[in-house]
Amino acid sequence: MAQNNEYIELPWTMNSSSGDDEAPKDPRTGGEDFTQQFTENDFEVTPPAQRVQFILGEDVDDGTHVSHPLFSEMGMLVKEGDEIEWKETARWIKFEEDVEEGGNRWSKPHVATLSLHSLFELRRLLVNGSVMLDMEAHNLEVMADLVCDHMVSAGALPPGVKDKVKDALLRRHRHQHEYAKKTRLPIIRSLADMRNHSSSKTDNSTHLGAIGVTTWFHAGASPQHQAHNQAQNQGRQIMPKDMVKSPSNQSMARPGSGTELSEQQHKGNTHFMRKIPPGAEASNILVGEVDFLERTLSCFIRLSQAVVLGDLTEVPVPTRFVFILLGPPGSQSNFHEIGRAMATLMSDEIFHEVAYRARKRDHLLSGVDEFLDAVTVLPPGEWDPTIRIEPPAAIPSQEVRKRPPELPKEEVDEEEEEARLREENGLSRTGRLFGGLINDIKRKAPWYISDYKDALSMQCVASWIFLYFACLSPIITFGGLLAEATGKHMAAMESLVSGFVCGMGYGFFSGQPLTILGSTGPVLVFESIIYEFCLKMGWEYMTFRFWIGMWVAGICIVLTAIDASALVCYITRFTEENFATLIAFIFIYKAIENVMVIGKNFPVNQGIYDCICTPPIGSNASVIDYAKYNWDYCESYNGTLVGVDCGKPPTENVFLMSVVLCAGTFIISTLLKEFKNALFFPSIVRQYISDFSVLIAIFAMSFFDYSLGVPTPKLEVPNELKPTLSTRGWLIPPFSERNPWWSPIIAVFPALLGTILIFMDQQITAVIVNRKENKLKKGCGYHLDLFILSILIAICSIMGLPWFVAATVLSINHVNSLKLESECSAPGEKPQFLGVREQRVTHILIFLTIGGSVLLTPLLGNIPMPVLFGVFLYMGVSSLKGLQFFDRILIMFMPAKYQPDYMFLRQVPIKRVHLFTIIQLACLIILWLIKSFSQTSILFPLMLVVMIGIRKALDLVFTRRELKILDDIMPEMTKRAAADDLHKLDAEVGLLARVFQWGKSRRGRVVTKPPGSDSRIAGEAVGTGLISCSTSNANEKEFEAQSSLLKK
Repeated sequence: MAQNNEYIELPWTMNSSSGDDEAPKDPRTGGEDFTQQFTENDFEVTPPAQRVQFILGEDVDDGTHVSHPLFSEMGMLVKEGDEIEWKETARWIKFEEDVEEGGNRWSKPHVATLSLHSLFELRRLLVNGSVMLDMEAHNLEVMADLVCDHMVSAGALPPGVKDKVKDALLRRHRHQHEYAKKTRLPIIRSLADMRNHSSSKTDNSTHLGAIGVTTWFHAGASPQHQAHNQAQNQGRQIMPKDMVKSPSNQSMARPGSGTELSEQQHKGNTHFMRKIPPGAEASNILVGEVDFLERTLSCFIRLSQAVVLGDLTEVPVPTRFVFILLGPPGSQSNFHEIGRAMATLMSDEIFHEVAYRARKRDHLLSGVDEFLDAVTVLPPGEWDPTIRIEPPAAIPSQEVRKRPPELPKEEVDEEEEEARLREENGLSRTGRLFGGLINDIKRKAPWYISDYKDALSMQCVASWIFLYFACLSPIITFGGLLAEATGKHMAAMESLVSGFVCGMGYGFFSGQPLTILGSTGPVLVFESIIYEFCLKMGWEYMTFRFWIGMWVAGICIVLTAIDASALVCYITRFTEENFATLIAFIFIYKAIENVMVIGKNFPVNQGIYDCICTPPIGSNASVIDYAKYNWDYCESYNGTLVGVDCGKPPTENVFLMSVVLCAGTFIISTLLKEFKNALFFPSIVRQYISDFSVLIAIFAMSFFDYSLGVPTPKLEVPNELKPTLSTRGWLIPPFSERNPWWSPIIAVFPALLGTILIFMDQQITAVIVNRKENKLKKGCGYHLDLFILSILIAICSIMGLPWFVAATVLSINHVNSLKLESECSAPGEKPQFLGVREQRVTHILIFLTIGGSVLLTPLLGNIPMPVLFGVFLYMGVSSLKGLQFFDRILIMFMPAKYQPDYMFLRQVPIKRVHLFTIIQLACLIILWLIKSFSQTSILFPLMLVVMIGIRKALDLVFTRRELKILDDIMPEMTKRAAADDLHKLDAEVGLLARVFQWGKSRRGRVVTKPPGSDSRIAGEAVGTGLISCSTSNANEKEFEAQSSLLKK
């Protein structure tokens, strides 16, 4: 290795003391140095990170050094009552948990904070203490014997206190969960004591040995034992006879082979066992102080085979590592911090693997040094050490620490990379008819069976019911608007049937069943324009619409054949987020508008309500007595309503009640959706409440409305399966006497506009659903989706049903309701987003129940419309989450110091971010204005195409790097930039080739020097730096490699 590598010097030197205090070398190494690349001297001066990377880069040729997840537990030697025992004080899976003495409970998981002094002391102990690797021990007693013998042979432990150290290691281990069961543990312990004393009464003094401890340690020892101990051990005090040995010394070749107490303890904490990763092993840290030692003893042990050591560990997992630290009195606090440092090291992903693979002491020291290089130091005067740091939401990958920095590779051609990604997503032109459709079928066919198996989850049930109500109300509302726009040729019944037909067909055969079909505003405007045209011309509307639909279906099939969906790659984040934000704002606006319409229809101040309750005829009661009864209670008291307004109930409370129902549904849905992150109830209960949040809100507010009896508007569902207009049937005749023969021909012109509308609506929504942030694994199906949609449009045109296309907000909420998160096993670990539950069943069930809604009319008629408006409001607001455009709009109103730490704010100047946001916001306002006026709303799909052109024009305003961060790179831009880079590279390589030939003619070595040197040609060729090119034939590849580096 090179000697001039720069690295941070640590305040110590590597001590390669080996020899006597280590376990025997692995016989496979034959005593030889296994570092094939380094000499011992090179290994010592190499930076710690490189040493660790070398250790982890070795091949593991057997199963003994394969790393496992680790559970670390720290125990301290303490006096509990009359017993001296090891007490569990902290544990680690990924984060630290401490026993809180005051509350006698576990603390919240938190990031371990260590002092540098404790890490330095730990390193010193590993340098000077005992290190025993691959120890052969099947129980704690054998391990204690080996440790004591090793320390005695190394001269670290006086032979006279060997038995005391051993007996101290074999004390009972008390775990935190036992304290909750203290009422029954004394009985168990007394039985264990009786058994132990009866079996070992004769040799109690000789077997236990005599150990001396601090004053509190030997409190309670009988005078007889003390006298006997003084006589036989020259004044040293013995252990009290009530200090029983731990069942850890029993043979534990497999779980469940220990004593009754051991099994009872393991069974007592099976709840925590569920949080231990599968295949985990244990790392036990034992620290304590005793008065028979004059200096500190430490030993790091790695067992050759992990075994369950009785009650040593809180949970019945096999132990692989043991760290022992015993010392004289007065060092308890220091020992505690050193023990925490060791446990934290064992929970570190890198040191954890180094500990498994280490072949000698120096490898462990390299792991400690690398850990010290990677730690972050907090100044003492700038934070409070008593504060517990919450575990982060996401932990960065540690793979960079494991692998050496890669050599500079040849820069990937971005044009080729973009082309590869487009081809994977089916967005590249195949050059053959229906090539994209065929590829989509091949891509999706292997996943078809799993699309049904993956739906076996309660999350899918919650998503189905939520989306059912979310889709039903817009369909019925759209049907009412369509009835007004088309003279009742199509209404709510036709919308329900269309939802059933399109939803079932799309659910079974589409390429992306996460996309929800629905009715859209532009389609409604298109239908109204066609109807008004037919009225003006005196034509049969449904017949002319039939031919328009057939033309639209035919054009969409042609677009599928020529792979027109490949144009989707031009729809970047700029366009898709504009469209998604617009639709979300429409949902929010319409929800509020519909509630305000209720206020107009049922005003709060409606004047005098002319209706009074009068007493029945023949009653002695006066009118005043019955006037106090309300409209709904009068008949229950046999009263008679008199007045003009008695035919309808009073409505002054309808609007206020509607506001409460709408707001309540929105608030309950929002709060319960986030309930999965709450602190109450088990995780599975929180997850179910979160999944069924909208359903709970709908039923809660519907029951609230029913209990108060306010006559709020209710959902109106058709109760008969027949066309709304009695003069039409379920099949539309293709020809009519009222329409001229050439009407089917000219229908192609409105069909072109309808095709643009449907194509843009469908594909933009598909791009939003398939965005990479959703981590979909089953691939896209743009061509297949368009093909299935064209067939459904043809069917709807034949049956006279409304056209359904992809609904953006419904699709976004469908995806959000099916998001998967990791199950948090380790305490303190935050759930990570894994992807989306990709399946077809929810889509099929949603529209199957929509088709059966006619049969559910008695139940659905009790749902207040304001409750469904609250669902609309929730869907609109929730679909804005995760949109970078909406986040950038909010940032515009925040002071700089309060702005979130978004990645794009780190990489792009804030003024440039605001400029991009203002342009995008201006486009959104234009889209809103065009949509709002009936005269211009038909141009809405064309404006989406214009949005793509506006985005293209931004290439002249923003740099390529800024657009790559704030948006996506369009294909032409990548191609042009790559071409420019290629021309530049050709010029540089050509110049370097001339330099190379010049050097070759001189038969020497050409060295380019930094700027300001005398080598002008070389300086111009390379710029800055130092590059050398050999002229020998053997170094031709070096020249090619350096030429490729110039590309950077």
